[in-house]
Amino acid sequence: MSTILLVAEQLDGTLQNASLGAAGFANAAAEIEDGEVIGLVIGHGARGAADELAKYVSKVICLDGDIFANYLAETWAPAVAAIAAEVDADIVATPATTTGKDFLPRVAARLAEDDNDVGFVADVIEVYEDADESQLAYKRPIWAGNLIERVTSDGDITCVTVRTTNFSAPAADAGGSVDARSFTVEAAAGTEFVSFDRVVSDRPALTDADVVVSGGRGLKSAEAFEIIESLADTLGAAVGASRAAVDSGYAPNDWQVGQTGKIVAPNLYIAVAISGAIQHLAGMKGSKVIVAINKDPEAPIFQVADFGLVADAFKVVPELTEKLKARNG
Repeated sequence: MSTILLVAEQLDGTLQNASLGAAGFANAAAEIEDGEVIGLVIGHGARGAADELAKYVSKVICLDGDIFANYLAETWAPAVAAIAAEVDADIVATPATTTGKDFLPRVAARLAEDDNDVGFVADVIEVYEDADESQLAYKRPIWAGNLIERVTSDGDITCVTVRTTNFSAPAADAGGSVDARSFTVEAAAGTEFVSFDRVVSDRPALTDADVVVSGGRGLKSAEAFEIIESLADTLGAAVGASRAAVDSGYAPNDWQVGQTGKIVAPNLYIAVAISGAIQHLAGMKGSKVIVAINKDPEAPIFQVADFGLVADAFKVVPELTEKLKARNG
């Protein structure tokens, strides 16, 4: 029987949506392995997030301590490694967010110090049983999503970051228990938390939104992005941007969608004046419906779009916005 340790993410006591996709992965792996999922929530005042996670997994460990008031990989890694050793975890999984990609390699390194053979698989999009080898196998995108790699791990422990847009949240009916503990670790020498610059917006978070409207370098200025924002606000959508637009200073970094930005898979993705470079497609081609607006009929974005409009964005986007406003009353 395998044990999957799911390290969830929380902010101010609120469970982050990315953790639900990771819970979907963990439950799928547990079903294949006839195993158990144990959730782990770390933070100061994080009991609310632990109670929420307990709806999806049978048991949750909540580590509370002043040292966890602000995220630092140097404090999370030893805590996660200690719990993984305590529960004899076979798999340690967490969302493939900037946080997960930061601390989980350090967890793997710490577990390896205890004479464990530790494997690491990043950006998992599927988990299944390999019929030929009778072991768990993973799929992950490589080469900007153009190829899908099959990976197996023979390690005693496998650390996994999960691309959560590829997994659905499990049913919220687990009714799990919460083991709340006071916990402390020593911060690494020379490391201290300085500040956290939080982006505050009335719009949905980019990675959680049902609808995303993104603009590209073809908009030619930061001022022109106002037509993107207006359309997004009309649809109750998040705003995204291509890397080219961000690098040109037209949009802030936290709007970037793509291989080096955020991975999104909304129900509707509207790409405006985005050519469709492979790096951008890697971050959004999992969207359920893709609409492309570009005046270049040869733009690569049309190859992945479900609906395409060859037109000048400066003309059709304001017109579309006005018609949607009129329809919504």
